[in-house]
Amino acid sequence: MPSKEVSHQKAAVLGIQHLLAMYSGAVAVPLLIGHALNFNADQMTYLVSIDIFMCGLATFIQLIRNRYFGIGLPVVLGCAIQAVQPLEMIGKKLSIGTMYGAIIVAGLFVFLIAGYFAKLKRFFPPVVTGTLITVIGLTLIPVGIQDIGGGDATAKSFGDWHNLLLGLITVLIIIAVQIFTRGFISSIAVLIGLVVGSLIAALMGMVSTDSVAQAAWFHVPTPFYFGLPHFEWSSIVTMIIVSLVSMVESTGVFFAIGDLLHRDVSADDLKRGYRAEGLAVMLGGIFNTFPYTTFSQNVGLLQLSGVKTKRPIYWSACLLMVLGLLPKIGALVTMIPTPVLGGAMLVMFSMISVQGIRMLIQVDFGDQRNILIVAISVGLGLGVSVYPTLFQGLPTTVQLLLGNGIVIASIVAVFLNVALKGRDSLQ
Repeated sequence: MPSKEVSHQKAAVLGIQHLLAMYSGAVAVPLLIGHALNFNADQMTYLVSIDIFMCGLATFIQLIRNRYFGIGLPVVLGCAIQAVQPLEMIGKKLSIGTMYGAIIVAGLFVFLIAGYFAKLKRFFPPVVTGTLITVIGLTLIPVGIQDIGGGDATAKSFGDWHNLLLGLITVLIIIAVQIFTRGFISSIAVLIGLVVGSLIAALMGMVSTDSVAQAAWFHVPTPFYFGLPHFEWSSIVTMIIVSLVSMVESTGVFFAIGDLLHRDVSADDLKRGYRAEGLAVMLGGIFNTFPYTTFSQNVGLLQLSGVKTKRPIYWSACLLMVLGLLPKIGALVTMIPTPVLGGAMLVMFSMISVQGIRMLIQVDFGDQRNILIVAISVGLGLGVSVYPTLFQGLPTTVQLLLGNGIVIASIVAVFLNVALKGRDSLQ
């Protein structure tokens, strides 16, 4: 589907759709870490609201392409979910200051190695990138399924028929809008699904306004809100490994969007993209939020809407910053029931997988080596995603690297491509 030019009004609506698609993932990280570190209500309010503000700022940094940083693709940045466990560990065992000191240094590390890391582009031919994008989508699908069930798989209400019905209705609405409408209405199918699904949930008594009532009216980003950073080597190494994992994931997203836009993503593009993420991570440490990375879930939205320009993403970034400064308004978004979000996520994540499969169709599978590369990489990537505890007997830092299915798929695909094809793979 060709890209569409849209007016500012329509771009704003599309921006809201992108915001809603990433919002739950963005607020999940501060909620998880804040609860783990026993933050009080005021601290949690700051953490969530300023985190949303920083998501918007980080997205702006990535959108604004210049000679130093910014990939200039329609991408949205949010908190790196893989950072949750290591940050909790650092915060509990050492201190909050140590946690933020490690984030700042990790961001600086990403910024400094961006040029070197970008030179790895030649290791990502279509057989590798197609595999990676397919695995990204497939590993995200269980997140959507879990949310359709209610979010917490250990809760007694998980899988309740009300949850399943809401998730199904949301999926059917998105499908119906895509099939029976044209133009702009078709491009906001996910937004319509989220709104109508939430209205139905409200009629079923499944929408709570408590988050809005408890939220503050206004917050300002404050450097070192929780105190000055402390720098400790093992924590820094841990967060650098997390950052490398994020860089590998972001590489897959950059290539996925490049494929959607029919645009070659050069090593120079990658360098600016990594630098933008490094800056975002450093700002996260300074303003006491979290590491930021390019979100893959929004790639599915680009595919569904057919609108692949940056204008809606600029609106999304602006709205995120406004919501971050006005927590009470930002809390309105949290009223969307989890099963409704799950239904939308299922559609979007599945679209990412389909995009990867479309890339793989162009690969020569008459070559047995390509079959082996895809089969083994996808198998190991999905296997590790289902059982990340496979490596629990190894050191923590190794677990951080190998416990991520997307990273495993990337490493295996690159290794097999080089090992099986030799120098031909790097041409």
